[in-house]
Amino acid sequence: MSVRWVMAKGRNHIYRSLEMRQWPKAVATSHAKQVMMMAGRKPARMYRQIKSQSYTRRKYMGGVPHNRITNFELGNRKGTFPMQLNLLANEACQIRHTSLEAARIAANRYIQKKTGTQGYFLKVRVYPHEVLRENKLATGAGADRVSSGMRHAFGKAVGTAARVKKNQILMSLRVNRANIEDAKKALWKAGLKISTPCRIDILDIEETAE
Repeated sequence: MSVRWVMAKGRNHIYRSLEMRQWPKAVATSHAKQVMMMAGRKPARMYRQIKSQSYTRRKYMGGVPHNRITNFELGNRKGTFPMQLNLLANEACQIRHTSLEAARIAANRYIQKKTGTQGYFLKVRVYPHEVLRENKLATGAGADRVSSGMRHAFGKAVGTAARVKKNQILMSLRVNRANIEDAKKALWKAGLKISTPCRIDILDIEETAE
């Protein structure tokens, strides 16, 4: 089987030979990739604001992407630490699971270098229950022939997020008194990964217990 390229009216057209009944597999694959080229992950500002009712009943959904947060508790879980630092959200918003995972990694990496694996206890205090939807539209060459526009624009699940209230605790870090400054910087690094203004509160556990 052979495919001949013929110049007709200034455009390239593929003509099949008489004995060929199907399109070449390589040509069909490359054409599909060009037509169905989708945009990458959207910026956090598209999902940060709480605009609609909660969407969490996963048993009615076809499928939800896997949660990226691998571990919610890190460090010395059984240790006793006198100081607790909390990272709080200043505004009500939605925080994607990828953002929470990035914040967890940033805080854990820094505090582990300063105190060691047994000198702290870090815990993520929110869970991404909210399911995010997106009405994906094809982009690129020939996309106008396959896009359906606003028809059936409910969207498909593209990720998950945690819906938090104002002044809600996002992350807690317990350390000894000598490592308070290191803990502050660790939570500050975590706050840079979250798409809402945050602040850090310091709590003395021993004084609270008395």
